[in-house]
Amino acid sequence: MPSVTAIPGMIGRKVGMMTLYDGSGRARGVTVIEMAGNRVTQIRTTDRDGYEAIQVGAPGNRRNTTKPEAGHLRAAGLEREALTALQEFHVTDVGGFELGQELGVDQFEPGVYVNVTGTSKGRGFAGGVRRWNFRGGPKTHGQSDRHRAPGSIGAGTTPGRVWKGQKMGGHMGNRQRTGLNQLVVYVDPARQLLFVEGSVAGPRNGLVSVVLGRKKQLANYEPPVLSLPELEEVVIEEAEAVVDEAADAEADTEATTEDAPVAEATEDAPAAEAADDAPAADASDDAPAEDDSAEEAPAEEPAADDAAADETDGDEQKNEADA
Repeated sequence: MPSVTAIPGMIGRKVGMMTLYDGSGRARGVTVIEMAGNRVTQIRTTDRDGYEAIQVGAPGNRRNTTKPEAGHLRAAGLEREALTALQEFHVTDVGGFELGQELGVDQFEPGVYVNVTGTSKGRGFAGGVRRWNFRGGPKTHGQSDRHRAPGSIGAGTTPGRVWKGQKMGGHMGNRQRTGLNQLVVYVDPARQLLFVEGSVAGPRNGLVSVVLGRKKQLANYEPPVLSLPELEEVVIEEAEAVVDEAADAEADTEATTEDAPVAEATEDAPAAEAADDAPAADASDDAPAEDDSAEEAPAEEPAADDAAADETDGDEQKNEADA
């Protein structure tokens, strides 16, 4: 008989596994289950059906619904929703539910225990060693082909047959398996994620169902303090800050590159002015030299007059001597 709980179960999809640290610092290996898109598709009542239950629909493995499914969902006004996974969950009271109502993962609190049902991975045909952990035959004493043989499967004359349920090779996996009383470590209502301690049967993206377990809630449980949405916001803000810093650095680089020719031009301008002033300075330096030569020229004229006077005196003395 299915268990009757106060809240209905939900259908989810297995995302993967990770490690979380609770409030006390204990590391817990958890399985992440996405529980998005759960809607109430049918309500079972005692007067009409003889029991009380809630039928929940969720996006399944098929994208499109069949015509019978679409007709069934039309009564709840969900014919346009691709709710291909349907399952009933027995509840104590159906008065608080209505058709089309959306169920959220926040109905599960951290510290409660849940039962998670999934379909294990299919392994195909497997022998007794892999399927049932048989030891195999002896490796010596001439046993060359009995290493992985199953061995005897029954007695001889009595009972003269093979008992039902005898462990043999056969199809392994692809079975429905339920993990009982798994602790809810953390709940993320923003992204409809449920973090359940331990492993869950099935591959990634496999469908699972989660119902409330019978075990009492863990007393004094401290869930993880860190909120994942807040962590995402912090990471996004840090990334934006890094991008802004890079943009500012690039803008500064471009501004420096644009200012470099102006700086070179300003540096060349004094040199050009100095070069233009150099000829004027040379001209001003040469001008006093010419003035000095001009002033020295008149000083040479009296010396020439003295030489002419001496010659005249010499001629007169010579004429007197001849006389």
